[in-house]
Amino acid sequence: MVKDSISNLITSLKNASMAGKDSVSVPATKMIVSVLDVLKKKNYIDSYSLEGQDPKKVANISIKYENGNPAIHDVKRVSKFSQRIYKNVKNIKPVKNGYGMLILTTPQGILTDKEAVDKKVGGEALFKIW
Repeated sequence: MVKDSISNLITSLKNASMAGKDSVSVPATKMIVSVLDVLKKKNYIDSYSLEGQDPKKVANISIKYENGNPAIHDVKRVSKFSQRIYKNVKNIKPVKNGYGMLILTTPQGILTDKEAVDKKVGGEALFKIW
């Protein structure tokens, strides 16, 4: 079993969208819910719902499609357990010339690259999505 919940989330989202699935379920944590809030706000997923009690909470995620094509084309994990990658404001660059986004965990919560630059905060780069 994978102990990295972020990797589990992005792999599940990518595989489900490429397979044409309508939804996917992943174990829910506070960080997963924060990441799902950002992905919903940026229109990468349709919606999500939480089910179950605290130790066994599950997030059911609806995959978003635009004209039959998935909104998520690819996802790449940046920071891993073996190597943490931190970015300060000056080192945050656009993903795919602005067509994608970088998700960071900052002292102000989970933010996209543009929000982090606007708020002038850096943090650990979790993953890139486009």
